[in-house]
Amino acid sequence: MTSVPPNTEEEKKIIRRAYRGLLRSIKSKMDGKDKEDVRKAYELAVDAHSKQRRKSGEPYILHPIEVARICAAEIGLGPTAVISALLHDVVEDTDITLKQIEEQFGAKIAMIVDGLTKFKNLDALSPQAENFKKVLSTLAKDVRVVLIKMADRLHNMRTLGSMPRHKQLKIASETNYIYAPLAHRLGLYNMKTEFQDLVMKILEPENFQFVKHKLKETKRDRNQYINEFLKPLEQKLNTIGMPYRISGRPKSISSIYNKIKTKGVAFEEIYDLFAIRIIVDVPIPREKEICWKVYTIVTETNIPIPERLKDWITTPKGNGYESLHTTVIGPQGRYVEVQIRSERMHEIAEKGFAAHWKYKGVKQNSFDVFSDWLDSIREILENPVGDAVEFLNDFRTNLYKEEIYVFTPRGDKRVLPKGATALDFAFGIHTEVGYHCKSVKVNNILVPLGTVLNNGDQVQVITNKAQKPSEGWLKFVVTGKARSKIRSSMKEERRKKGELGKEELMRKMKNIKADFELNADMLVKHLGFTNRPDLYYAIFKEELNAQQALKAFRVEGGRLFLIEDDKPEPEIPAKTPAPAKTRRRRDFKGKPELMIDNKPAAQFKHSLATCCHPVQGDPVFAYVTAMGEAKIHRHTCPNAEHLMANYAYRMMKAEWVDSGNTDFLANLLITGIDGRGVAQKITGIITMDLKLDMRSISMDGNQGFFQGRIGIVVKNRDQLQLAIQTLKNLDGVHSVIRED
Repeated sequence: MTSVPPNTEEEKKIIRRAYRGLLRSIKSKMDGKDKEDVRKAYELAVDAHSKQRRKSGEPYILHPIEVARICAAEIGLGPTAVISALLHDVVEDTDITLKQIEEQFGAKIAMIVDGLTKFKNLDALSPQAENFKKVLSTLAKDVRVVLIKMADRLHNMRTLGSMPRHKQLKIASETNYIYAPLAHRLGLYNMKTEFQDLVMKILEPENFQFVKHKLKETKRDRNQYINEFLKPLEQKLNTIGMPYRISGRPKSISSIYNKIKTKGVAFEEIYDLFAIRIIVDVPIPREKEICWKVYTIVTETNIPIPERLKDWITTPKGNGYESLHTTVIGPQGRYVEVQIRSERMHEIAEKGFAAHWKYKGVKQNSFDVFSDWLDSIREILENPVGDAVEFLNDFRTNLYKEEIYVFTPRGDKRVLPKGATALDFAFGIHTEVGYHCKSVKVNNILVPLGTVLNNGDQVQVITNKAQKPSEGWLKFVVTGKARSKIRSSMKEERRKKGELGKEELMRKMKNIKADFELNADMLVKHLGFTNRPDLYYAIFKEELNAQQALKAFRVEGGRLFLIEDDKPEPEIPAKTPAPAKTRRRRDFKGKPELMIDNKPAAQFKHSLATCCHPVQGDPVFAYVTAMGEAKIHRHTCPNAEHLMANYAYRMMKAEWVDSGNTDFLANLLITGIDGRGVAQKITGIITMDLKLDMRSISMDGNQGFFQGRIGIVVKNRDQLQLAIQTLKNLDGVHSVIRED
């Protein structure tokens, strides 16, 4: 954002046009005061942002107007959210104060705007995590803060093209790490899908354009097929006597590419590129009956695949999503996914959490599932333990995509993330039950606390008041609530023990007439501890002898001063290793030809990350570790999302210099039809035709199928892509995938 002269007349017309579009998008009923406040908020924001522009050069005010429009049109929020969205940046970026907001619009609007305002001059381990923690902390008060933040991020992602590449990567990684899962958990499916597609467009632009182009190429054939599929179906649907509508839509680009990548298949081999959605306009009491009637018609017209039936009408998802999903075999033997739902269910699927308030009390069970999740989030928010990164990771574990349903001995249903253990269940019942969980029975069989639960399990928790959480419990719980509560208990136990260490230190200082409060923080710093509790705990554990530590000081006026004679000579900081001495892997002949922060990489201590094995030509970034080493990661590295979302301030721009003097290791997963000599053919192509060295090879064949893992040494990404394509063209090879 930059400061510039006020908006021109032409720009003022564009701003007024955008505002009129915003007003048209508000579907909620507004009284006279609502209309007046929306207008006041608009005028205040226009004036406050009048000399500011976005990186694209457009007037900055267009951003809050569009965020407000997304809140109204795409999430379904009302005037309070619209006003807050219009004002969401004024406190952070202009001279307007929170007090002025409260005076003009009331405490509720001020609280929401405050929740959306980032901390300034934040000195923290992870500023991003601290700011997001602030947003999430308002979830217990008003979920609209999070929803407006989601709309803000969506507009930023839609207009990311004008930002520098390194900022695009940071924002995209943050989005994938927290915003997309949060959108899913709040039931905002359209937003989640768009987030994922926009992230892929930034992180994997070539693959994004490839799938997009393929979808465009096949659009005509796809539409013809949908019409062919619907023709006999519509004739039968007309007999149910209820209004309905049908839409056919392609799967999202990111979803299609994930299938290409995980299943190792070509675009043409993906059978469910699109889905058919049947939405019936039916009274709420008859929703279930009519939806199943439609299902019967669909499965009578086409052959169903029974294992692909998913009934989220009888048992809604944890975010309130309701729908019947099935897959049938349509004309030409192609698989077609069909989704069946009512108009009410569709609105909840599109608008997520916001739509629940409209139907609250209509279908109580659905809303209660959502409320249970919110309650679990509030527990984490009300009892935060550890730093903001730890908090954010705990919160993220509650944004699970897949869930299981387990039952208490009395038949009460509990929703847990897939992979949850018996101990997670205990904490899910109640914190005290988790704290004192001694043993667990699953389906009347005694099992370890870390046993992973399955759908439909009945779980009985046996407690003992003498039982307390141990650090080992953290290894086999997955829910944010369980992790947060265990850490909280461990911290409390550590604090109690630390109090004994504190008492000992106070006695020793009193004996030498040193004031405790005047000197405690100095001792913490001098002895190399992070905080006072760590110092006290070290004394309790006898890792530090308080009396010995105090011998290095003399006392004057109650203050401690180091005894100069006994003070060790100051250490001379180690010199930065000379560029030529940069450590490298033994297997490789040369150093990577890189630029880091627009400077030769030789000026930095650096190495290639072993988690993703970047090769020359891969889009990469540098992450500065706590030890000051720059680790070079691929943009698509499994760890990139976490690093960029939580530690963006440690990121540095990195790019390859055109050079072929370096060798890189790349790992390939090859699958295909097993046969005599298949391993020999593959190795022959690699070593003889492509003239590449192999570092490792393992091949397994089973019942006509083989899977092989081969490590090859390449000069750059182009050479790697040539190797992959050449191996794909070999008879019998089904897929070749680069592994991290």
